[in-house]
Amino acid sequence: MSDVTRMLNAIERGDAKATDELLPLVYEELRLLAAQKLSHEPPGQTLQATALVHEAYLRLVGDEPQSWENRGHFFAAAAEAMRRILVENARKKKSTKRGGGKRRVKLDEWAIVAPDGIPPDDMLALDEALERLAGSNKGMADLVKLRAFAGLTGEQAASVLGISESKACEDLAYARAWLSLEMGKGR
Repeated sequence: MSDVTRMLNAIERGDAKATDELLPLVYEELRLLAAQKLSHEPPGQTLQATALVHEAYLRLVGDEPQSWENRGHFFAAAAEAMRRILVENARKKKSTKRGGGKRRVKLDEWAIVAPDGIPPDDMLALDEALERLAGSNKGMADLVKLRAFAGLTGEQAASVLGISESKACEDLAYARAWLSLEMGKGR
């Protein structure tokens, strides 16, 4: 009987110390299994082999008592745990809450408006809406002015205002929707 099988039997009997002793014995094999699983995942996978091993191990030797017949049975259960973790991770990435299939847009790709070619009436409506926005959120209005009228990239505008690019992206998205609604009220 191998050391792993002995540890598995001890865990089944409720020996808490055996749980701590099992991980060093199986870690490298689990890490190889995790790396193999992750190599079949599409590009952009953010889960690392080490994290996958640790999550799978916690699921395998967690609070509920497990019964493994032998080393092979344990590694089959580990592979199944890793598969489930990868499926859960994929579901999270696809969920509506996390943006679903929408593409993440970098800040400097955002454009609130392109002031060139805007008819004078629309330019006046934009200016009035921007003044109202400045009354409720000066920083957001300044961000729009830097992007739309000064021609700064999103990264440059964020830097000038001393905010993060992600905060600037959020503010620009909000300002775009707010300005669109405000400008539409007068029509």
